[in-house]
Parts: sequence; C-alpha cells; structure tokens
Amino acid sequence: MDPANVQEERMDPFVDTLQRLREAFVSGRTRPAEFRAAQLKGLSRFLQENKQLLQEALAQDLHKSAFEAELSEISISQNEINLALRNLRAWMKDEKVSKNLATQLDSAFIRKEPFGLVLILSPWNYPLNLSLGPLVGALAAGNCVVLKPSEISKSTEKVLAEVLPRYLDQSCFAVVLGGPQETGRLLEHKFDYIFFTGNPQVGKIIMTAAAKHLTPITLELGGKNPCYVDDNCDPQTVANRVAFFRCFNAGQTCVAPDYVLCSPEMQARLVPALQSAITRFYGDDPQSSPNLGRIISQKHFQRLRGLLSFGRVVIGGQSDESDLYIAPTVLVDVQETDPVMQEEIFGPILPIVNVRSLGQAIDFINRREKPLALYAFSNSSQVVKRVLAQTSSGGFCGNDGFMHLTLASLPFGGVGSSGMGNYHGKFSFDTFSHHRACLLRPPGLEKIYTIRYPPHTPRNLRVLLMALETRSCSCTLL
Repeated sequence: MDPANVQEERMDPFVDTLQRLREAFVSGRTRPAEFRAAQLKGLSRFLQENKQLLQEALAQDLHKSAFEAELSEISISQNEINLALRNLRAWMKDEKVSKNLATQLDSAFIRKEPFGLVLILSPWNYPLNLSLGPLVGALAAGNCVVLKPSEISKSTEKVLAEVLPRYLDQSCFAVVLGGPQETGRLLEHKFDYIFFTGNPQVGKIIMTAAAKHLTPITLELGGKNPCYVDDNCDPQTVANRVAFFRCFNAGQTCVAPDYVLCSPEMQARLVPALQSAITRFYGDDPQSSPNLGRIISQKHFQRLRGLLSFGRVVIGGQSDESDLYIAPTVLVDVQETDPVMQEEIFGPILPIVNVRSLGQAIDFINRREKPLALYAFSNSSQVVKRVLAQTSSGGFCGNDGFMHLTLASLPFGGVGSSGMGNYHGKFSFDTFSHHRACLLRPPGLEKIYTIRYPPHTPRNLRVLLMALETRSCSCTLL
C-alpha cells in the first residue's frame, strides 16, 4: 500500500468504517426484504429493551419528563418501525406505470433501489426520534447507514453509540462521534445520500460539502413559525394549545409556534388566558414542575436570556443559570426588527406582534423566509383557509399546534430556507430510495419497430407520433 494512503488512514478515523459499509452494500447484503425486516426488528428490540435507559438519558440531557420522552421520542419511533414492517414488501414492490401504444408489448415500471451509503446527521433537541426516524427509512430502503448523533445531547449520544449497534448488522451500520471538526472531516468523504436535521447555517455547510460530490440531500431545518390568532376565537382554548406546544420540550422544537400575530384587542384577552394556562400546566413555580424541560446548554441559555430584554415581559421572564431554567415567558410590544423576531427562538419564549387585520398578518408572514410550520386559529374556517391559501410553509395546522407531525400519512419537511425534501412513513422510504425508470422489451417482433428507422416518410412519422402520445392506453397490438 502507498505510504501516503497509510498515513491518511491513520489521520482519518472514518476510512475503515466507510470502506466496510461500502463493501457490504456492493455485496448486495442489504437488498433482500428479509434482511431489511431483521434490521427494523432489531431497532424495535433496542427501543423495548432499553426504554428506561433512554428515558434516563433524555432526562439527563433535556430534563425530559417520562411523558414527553414516551410521546415524542420512544413511541413515535416505534410507530415508524411498526409501519415500515407492516408495509415493507408493498413499498419495495415494482410500481407498474401506464403505457402508450408504442410500448404496449413491454413491461414498464418504477423500481425502488437503495442509494448505497447514507449519512444521517441528527440534532440534540429530539436526539432519539430525529435519529431513529430517518434511520427507519434508510434501513427499510436497503441502504448501509452511518449515523452521526449530536455531541451536545451527550447521554443519548452515548446510548446510541454504545448500545444501538448491538441490535443491527455492524457490517452495514455504524455510529460515528465527534463535534464540528470531526463532522467536517466526515463530510469530505463521498456518500450516496445525506440526511441532515439542524439549523439553516449548518445546513448551508452540509449542502456545500454535498455539492462537491453531487450527493443528493434532505435538509430538515427550522425557522420562525408564525401563529395567527383571529379575533373570532375562544382565547382560553387558543392559549391552552399555544402554551402547550410552545413550552413542550422547553420550547426546543423546530415546529413550535415561534411568535403570535393578533390584534391589540385579542392580545388583551389572550395574555391573561396564557397566564392561566401556564399556571395550570406548571404551577405557580414552573421551575419546580416535573413537566417542564430545561435548556440544553449554557450557550443556548445565554442566548435565550439575552432575548428576554426585548419588548416587555408580561408573563414569566425568570431564569436560573445554575439550573439552565428559563421560565415560560410572553413578550409584548415587540418590534419586527428586534433580535427576538430575527432568529428562531428555540426556547419557552413567546413574542406577540400586533397586526390590524388578517391581510396585514399575511403580508407580515410573506415578507419573511418560508417557515417550517404555520398555525392559524379562528372559529371561521374561511379565515383559516385564507391563511393556508395565501402563504407558504413546510406544514400547516389550523386551530392546533404541531399535530400534523403525528400523521405518518403526511410528509414532514420544509420549503425554502426551512429545508428541502421530506420524510415520515412511506415518505421516508421514498426519500432513501432511487426511483429507477425501467422498460423491458421482448427481443423479437422487429417488424413492428422498423417504422422508427430511416429512410423516414411522412406516413411513418404520423403513425409514430400517434403511437408515442402520452396517454394511458389499454389497447393491444396483438
């Protein structure tokens, strides 16, 4: 071996792992349905046999309650696995397509093929769900997978690195660790697909690295998700739902309502209702509530505490650095140019911005980058439908928070700066599959096809154009 290559391998910790996985993929090991199902069953056993360990890790990382861990991490991952196992063979099946007259004797279909070696880069806010969700799709589609969990959620990272590989075929799956420097090194390698969940700034770095190899990618990013509250609605119902979804996981959710748009009159009714909801959910001292999470790190805590100085605090505003605690907070008198309205908040802080009309709210939303999610509350279905019709976002929910995420029948993904591509359920399988266009023609019957060949005549052209018309044709040449 070339001494330069030996030196490079010593310096690059990923070379051997990636080579092992590539060789496994080329061997065809991951392609049979039986192998894919075995990996998915291994994932299921991992969740079932390590439930307490995972709950403890999530509590250490984010102070997640058992309720939140079960609902948004463990159960949602298990549901994805169950769905994939139930539908795997149907998803893998060749998809027959309509034919024109010229191809009536042929077999035409779409074959779902694995891409090959896939890299999944997962974030810290839902470190289990956002690792296993894409992983289910990648394994179901027959790929070999490198999973790089976030180094910020240390306890969950440790479980994923030390325990998860025991449940999967390690010739086809690997967990790699490290921070930004190691990830940069990892991205120098060629992958066949990259799936990234995180913020838009890092998303641009991932996209740049992928472009060097022309690697296809999915980017699950974030953004500021607007929440329009119409004058015609019950403020307490709205407050219950907005407070719950804003404070879930201490607000560290990419689809959480990021700010409220409403009239000054609705604000006067909504603020006391939000106070009532927050007190009912978390008590008079939310810091002592077992149901409220904590900020992931000192860095994010300091960033959030800085945002509390904008506008006027009408609810909450307390913080405790030693506990990484930020109280559920509502801000009013916020300016559009304030930092709290410029960056994704990612914490239990809710600014309220006043608008005078639905049209003004829609204009406000459309002036900004397209969000990952958009919410509209109103007793009038016409109002909700107008917001839906005149805006753009990754997902939309009328009269509730991010419940659209609970449906595997809906694609989850962003648009514009909130991301590209989508997943969940069959959409995950499709994301990690190359859809190969296939046509199989019998070797004989050459006389039928001579019409294509020179010398060309006007009559042959007319017949050929008619035969190639793109319409579903059930007739036959026989």
